[in-house]
Amino acid sequence: MPARSSSFKAAAAAYTQKRDTRAFLRGSMTGYLAARAQRETEFQDWQAAREAASAAKAEAVDNLDRYLPEFVEKIEARGAKVFFARNGDRARDYIRGVIQAHDAKCIVKSKSMTGEEIHLTETLEHEGYEVVESDLGEYIVQLRGEHPFHIVAPAMHLRREEIRELFADKLGPGAGTSDDPTALTMDARRAIRQKYLEADIGISGVNFAVAETGQMVICTNEGNGRLSTSLPKVHIAIMGIEKVLPTLDDLALLLPMLATAGTGQHITGYTTMIGGPRQPGETDGPEEFHLVIMDNGRSTLLADAEQRDALHCIRCGACIYMCPIFKNVGGHTYDTTYMGPIGSVITPHLRGLQEWKHLPSSSSLCGACTETCPVHIDLHHHLLHNRRNAAAAQPAWWERLAFRGYRTLAARPGLFAMAGKAGRLFQKLASPLLGSSIDPAKAWTRCRTLPNPPERSFREWWAERNGTANGRK
Repeated sequence: MPARSSSFKAAAAAYTQKRDTRAFLRGSMTGYLAARAQRETEFQDWQAAREAASAAKAEAVDNLDRYLPEFVEKIEARGAKVFFARNGDRARDYIRGVIQAHDAKCIVKSKSMTGEEIHLTETLEHEGYEVVESDLGEYIVQLRGEHPFHIVAPAMHLRREEIRELFADKLGPGAGTSDDPTALTMDARRAIRQKYLEADIGISGVNFAVAETGQMVICTNEGNGRLSTSLPKVHIAIMGIEKVLPTLDDLALLLPMLATAGTGQHITGYTTMIGGPRQPGETDGPEEFHLVIMDNGRSTLLADAEQRDALHCIRCGACIYMCPIFKNVGGHTYDTTYMGPIGSVITPHLRGLQEWKHLPSSSSLCGACTETCPVHIDLHHHLLHNRRNAAAAQPAWWERLAFRGYRTLAARPGLFAMAGKAGRLFQKLASPLLGSSIDPAKAWTRCRTLPNPPERSFREWWAERNGTANGRK
């Protein structure tokens, strides 16, 4: 069994034993579900909005060769320096070059899943730079040395008392004296606020990029994005090629949809539109602005007409909230940047199908992800597509042998009938072993009840009913 698949199964088995944590997470999701349901009713027609959002993303992705250059041309005209990175290594090299050119020591970073994707924070810390995550959830998991548990709520797996203990341990005297949310937030604020003033460089992600105006958009609920991008003299933003939207009208639709699906809000607390470095006469903003536009496997997905709509994802995390597998195995079990259904669809494209093919198989195929997606991505069918593609590219020898054997039996009615009788007999003989340590079907019966074998096959019943021999006239 491949190492990643084995690691996933071991982590999932361990997490499922944490009944208190799972119950806590289910409880914390209840508020989100109620808030989202209320926000959806406030749209004139939520389903029509989903269709319109899907169409807007499809227009952008299907015509990326037109909208991406249009966006770049307009943002470069205002002084932005744009770099196209083929992969994570190229993106990190460019960012490292900007840091070294400014002899930067302290870096403050707003939330960026694209940055998580290329392990940017860990890389820079390993090279000796001080990197401070300014999003509260990201800051908490950074102090714990963990990766985000969820793409929208990185620390949703932690209780208040765990965060209080963490702050008391990591933030020094005066911190972690109360587990009141406001007090904990103020503890983090006191620690991070000074870093904004000390930072030489600010790094952010990008939620959307508008081709019509040449502006990038950052959505946050804490204001940390604005402090990270405005106070340091240099701002570096990282975005995937799929973040482009054609017009401001498209943005006006997708902003409330992102907030509704992601957190159950009307709109995020802070929506910031950035069109480049500080212009003459402006009082704030960076003196220098760099935009890294990253492919990192996305063009391969773009070339796949069957699954291209996975690039429509706006990173709201709704499919993850709804996924029964995520609820039972947790975000860290996936061991990748994007967890849950969307992660199981795009990670094999971004990081290698054979190495990550266990993720599409770790699904109930209930369709809740597709039903909840605000931009109508056909997620549960894409999970099946990934399974099919993985099997076609590298089929297991035992599967080929099994299907060849079945083909032989199915083509010979006499043998097929004998095999059915032998199977029913074997099941009867093995029934006393079910549930025991030597159960031959343990992988199945551990969480399922094996049905009792029928006394006769359908063919035998049909023959008796119709007075025919062996089911034939």
